[in-house]
Amino acid sequence: MRAVHGAALALLATSFGAVAVRGPVQPGVALAFTALIAVGECVRITLPGDREQAPIGAAGALAYALLGPLRGLPAGPGVLQVVAVTGAGLLLALLPAAVRAAAARAPGRAAGAGPPGPAGPAPWRERARRDGAARRLLGAGFAAAVFQPLYNSGVVDRFSADGPAYGVFLTAVAALAALCDAVLAALLRRARSGLRFPAALEDELRSLFGIGSAIAATGMLVSLAAGEVGLWALPLFCAPLLLAQVSFRRAAAVRATTGQTIASLAKATEVAGYTPPGHARRVADTACAVGRELGLGTRELALLEYAALMHDVGQLSLVEPVPGGATALLPDEEQQRIARLGSEVIRRTGVPRRVAEQVARLADPFPGPDGGGRAVPLAARIIRVANAHDDLLTAARGRGAGEAVGRLEVLEALRLGRGRVYDARVVDALVRVRG
Repeated sequence: MRAVHGAALALLATSFGAVAVRGPVQPGVALAFTALIAVGECVRITLPGDREQAPIGAAGALAYALLGPLRGLPAGPGVLQVVAVTGAGLLLALLPAAVRAAAARAPGRAAGAGPPGPAGPAPWRERARRDGAARRLLGAGFAAAVFQPLYNSGVVDRFSADGPAYGVFLTAVAALAALCDAVLAALLRRARSGLRFPAALEDELRSLFGIGSAIAATGMLVSLAAGEVGLWALPLFCAPLLLAQVSFRRAAAVRATTGQTIASLAKATEVAGYTPPGHARRVADTACAVGRELGLGTRELALLEYAALMHDVGQLSLVEPVPGGATALLPDEEQQRIARLGSEVIRRTGVPRRVAEQVARLADPFPGPDGGGRAVPLAARIIRVANAHDDLLTAARGRGAGEAVGRLEVLEALRLGRGRVYDARVVDALVRVRG
């Protein structure tokens, strides 16, 4: 992460210095793109996995990196000016947050003078914002480094007269820039969240078919249209992307409602006294840690968390609560009945169908070493191990065992069930993350 941020800062400082020495090319055009990038950064959206994206800002930076002719005349901003304009837009967008943070740290505010200001963004959001800014700066620099030298040297003119060839060239450069951004995003997510690089890269590549393709298409359209209509291309072709952002925000609101429903169901068993306080959250945290260790992607981790939070909902059908809520200590038949009942409840809540299927299979017999039996989903195997870990650890604490001794006892009990009751690969991953 530090290497990516350091590279972005070094490139930004170099570009600012170069533009200051030789002066900007077409200052009015540079200011227009700076304003577009700044506005786009101010209207970011949050994608699944707590990934922040600024579609309009990213499209504006890409369009400036691919800017060839402007109203029929060569624009030629050059690589360093593209980086400087992108960096200036990013800094302008970050300025209000920096001013609020400085005001909150002022001595008068610290001493209680005046009313308290609004709370700042969460630490994870600040990190995601800095990561996104570094990505977009380096991505714009990469696209400009591929396109601008070829265009300014006249190499592109040899095939641009054919019409489609120029568009194909722009598409190729935009695709390379998107791949560069996906690799950088995967590296930063791996450093920030511990998600394995292949899984993080897979998530980022999947996103290219959603908002990523819209960003690339808008950037190319703006650069192409600018050759005919000039700077009017900026508002004309960025407006549809703004409408797309509204759709993404609505989808995020739906996901938030789903999360609230799941949280309420998870709390119901605790409020009713069927499970110990915090049990569902602990199981979900352990399951997600194991899932990341096994290389699950963002979507799979989200579904895994949902299922882990609601894995005990079936206990609400019991006449008498299980002692300590420890379903891992029940006979297999009783565990399967509770899992099926919980699955039926989940199916009626509007939660994704796969969550109910995972909960229904929690207590299914695990296939033995010969591979026989119906394959149990990986998510169900993970939750079963995570649930047993918390149930056994709670029971050990109830017997008065110390924290370290109880943890060792639990891990040893899980190891004894490797390959018979529990998936050996999942148990080994749990030992690595909780051992």
